[in-house]
Parts: sequence; structure tokens; C-alpha cells
Amino acid sequence: AKKVKKQITIRLDDDVVTYFKDLSEKNGIPYQNLINLYLKDCASKNKELTMDWQ
Repeated sequence: AKKVKKQITIRLDDDVVTYFKDLSEKNGIPYQNLINLYLKDCASKNKELTMDWQ
């Protein structure tokens, strides 16, 4: 069964979008899909962001 995707609006830094668009061109996958795949991988591995600015 195909999972339903939810359309959202998200603000990303220009360099982040450029990074995923460049990967998109190299891999032939739309950049939105790459961002989704990356976030899905983070979620499946229960990754947590460490924010340490000391």
C-alpha cells in the first residue's frame, strides 16, 4: 500500500536547498524526495539533534 504524503510549507536556508538540488541532479531524484528520504532515515533511526554551542 502506498503511504499518503502530507503537503506542508517549510522554510529552509538557501544553502540547504542548493545542497539537495545538487544531489538531485547527480542522482536523478527530485530534491523534495531526497529531503523526505533523509528525514525518513533520521526518524527511523530515532536520531536526535545535538545542539551544543559551547
